Amino acid sequence: MRRLAGLLVVPLLLLSTAACGDDKGSTASDTASTASMKNGLPAITAGAKFGEKPTLAKGEGAPPKELKVEVLSEGKGQKLKKGDQAQVHYLGQTWDSDKPFDNSFDRGEPFSVSIGGGGVIEGWQKALDGQKVGSRLEVSIPPELGYGAQGQGDIKPNATLVFVMDIVKAKTFMSSAKGTEVAQDNIDLPKVGTNTDGKAPSVDVPKKAAPKKLVSNYVIEGTGPAVKPSDTVAVQYKGVLWDGGKEFDSSFSKGGPVTFPLANVIPGWSEGLAGKKVGSRVLLVVPPDKAYGDQGQGPIPPKATLVFAVDILGVA
Repeated sequence: MRRLAGLLVVPLLLLSTAACGDDKGSTASDTASTASMKNGLPAITAGAKFGEKPTLAKGEGAPPKELKVEVLSEGKGQKLKKGDQAQVHYLGQTWDSDKPFDNSFDRGEPFSVSIGGGGVIEGWQKALDGQKVGSRLEVSIPPELGYGAQGQGDIKPNATLVFVMDIVKAKTFMSSAKGTEVAQDNIDLPKVGTNTDGKAPSVDVPKKAAPKKLVSNYVIEGTGPAVKPSDTVAVQYKGVLWDGGKEFDSSFSKGGPVTFPLANVIPGWSEGLAGKKVGSRVLLVVPPDKAYGDQGQGPIPPKATLVFAVDILGVA
């Protein structure tokens, strides 16, 4: 996939269609009602315990108009806060269906989400903020905090979403790059600010021809481990167009870092960040053939060279 976090992708939860199979785990008869609704949300009909793949009844009546979060079992771990990266197992379906549109249990790998950052729907961010690691939640998300009037994949427009979420673990990352400043003495390349206050750095693009090849240079060199191509990374970033220097995307403006597998982003990122150290700020100049090519993407015009300042805050 040629994806980048935040604005450059549809907010996602790895929305692959998942079949609703039978569970071999314990049923919910002792912990959840076998009726179709409980506490105003669809009842869990099997797999009620934390860590078990659940099945959910179909919602009845009108769904809640506001975000509704039920803590089915509270964990004893840390409370999630802005800047944390959580690992969450989940199953999701729409209110008017008893068939899930996606779940992580079948994949055997929890989904990574940065609290307070981009990359997922707003309903997830609001539901997870302040919850404890080890908790199981059931959440209903109104359309305006989900996929709205556009829908997404198998999710119809204006759908209310229902999720069961297991918060498996969490990490706290640094808030900014931290390390040794590296001289930026090439007048043909952009200059990136070296502030380490957690705010977006400046990115000044020279009025010169863009490089034809990928540029990946340290602005601040951190002291953490080198990023591997297979890693999932947490980053803050700012992206501008080479032509005119206009900003087209920034995680800084979204309130927090974003997390994604390095293998799932545009080649300019996967190639440019692999081998760089955690804690670093990196200048990436990405030519069109390693970005969005002749098609462009959203606010990015066709054949655009892109410039990024990327803070590598951690590895999952």
